[in-house]
Amino acid sequence: MSVPGLIVAAPRSGAGKTTVALGLMRALAARGLIVQPFKCGPDYIDPAFHHAACGRPSFNLDSWAMSDAMIAGLVEEGASADIAVVEGVMGLFDGAAGRGFAGRGATADVAALLGWPVILVLDVSGQTETAAAVALGCARYRADVDIAGVVLNRVASARHAALIAPAFEEIGIRIFGALSREESLVLPERHLGLVQANEHAALAAYLGRLGEAAGRFLDLDGLIAAARSAAPLPIAKSAATWLCAPAPPAQRIALAQDRAFSFIYPHVLCAWRTAGAEITPFSPLANEAPDADADAVWLPGGYPELHAGTLAAAGDFREGLRKCAERNLPVHGECGGYMVLGEGMEDAGGGRHAMAGLLSLETSFARPKLSLGYRRARLLEPSALGGAGTEVMGHEFHYATTLSSRDAPLVSCRDAAGNPIEEEGARRGSVTGTFFHVISTMATAPDR
Repeated sequence: MSVPGLIVAAPRSGAGKTTVALGLMRALAARGLIVQPFKCGPDYIDPAFHHAACGRPSFNLDSWAMSDAMIAGLVEEGASADIAVVEGVMGLFDGAAGRGFAGRGATADVAALLGWPVILVLDVSGQTETAAAVALGCARYRADVDIAGVVLNRVASARHAALIAPAFEEIGIRIFGALSREESLVLPERHLGLVQANEHAALAAYLGRLGEAAGRFLDLDGLIAAARSAAPLPIAKSAATWLCAPAPPAQRIALAQDRAFSFIYPHVLCAWRTAGAEITPFSPLANEAPDADADAVWLPGGYPELHAGTLAAAGDFREGLRKCAERNLPVHGECGGYMVLGEGMEDAGGGRHAMAGLLSLETSFARPKLSLGYRRARLLEPSALGGAGTEVMGHEFHYATTLSSRDAPLVSCRDAAGNPIEEEGARRGSVTGTFFHVISTMATAPDR
């Protein structure tokens, strides 16, 4: 594995990983380097920001849902870059309750597999010497994880930074720079995380400010040197990239893509194209029907609840879906896409909006209930996700409540710890849906 890389991690969520990672990506790109972005875990929002910052697709690296070979192969997809920057997930060592393919989905699992050094982002607001104690604990926790140094985030002043530095000198952990809290660098959020990249009218200007700040206050030369210091690992290359990737549901796939339908993993699209599939985007919000020449339709997740009235009025879109179902073409929806295939959706204010009516599902956002976590599902019947008996690894994250569903189940489902859960998807003819987003598939279950 020839590309040098860094992993931007933190002791906890909310410490500023995304801000630091995006700033670093943009600053390195401004130097003329080709930067390959990655995201640990199952997040589907951050990679879109990475793509905007680097101009290259950002692939998820997930040790719970992917094999070592698949992770290594995805890294090889970015081997033409000068440097890779990986944004971690949650706290550095935080993962699922049970083991999946190659680990528990923790950032530390990916760091150990790839051998890339970790840059620890520390939120030092309200701290001085304690920040060093936290860093030292992280550095000693796993011998197979190399913490090259830290970035101090949300520093109050130069004096604040000066009070912190001596403790790091004493324990021998390098400080690669310090960033103060600036409201202009904070990204807005909503219930599933950051507001999507495609909703930021001034995203380029925002990324420019982040890159400028990172270039001024971070030791870019030191960070590049740290990335290059890691020895290449003799792990599987691109021949195994798609070992567990989902197969395309058909040769020609009509893919819903707009602000309501944007949550699909880049590696899934890449795997479909590698397998020879043709992907034709269409916009339900613009009342576009699926391509008439398509032989499968895929509705990803997103924020359809924010556009329920528009979707309810999109007659051409709904009629196009109905015609595909009548022709017995595979039509599959994930999370938000699944809800749109149902009969109706209740928005946060309690107003009901008629959806496509291809499944019986009725959902509500007026009575929110969090559903979050990895999902391991076995297909009960052949579908767009694979043949009967196929094991599907995925992730579920939504606040919708199911009011009713009368269709046949599509899957039997367990959580990351192996406990049975209620999620069973739905199928009616060739139309199927699940609340989870598919990450990988396998013919047999992994050792646990």
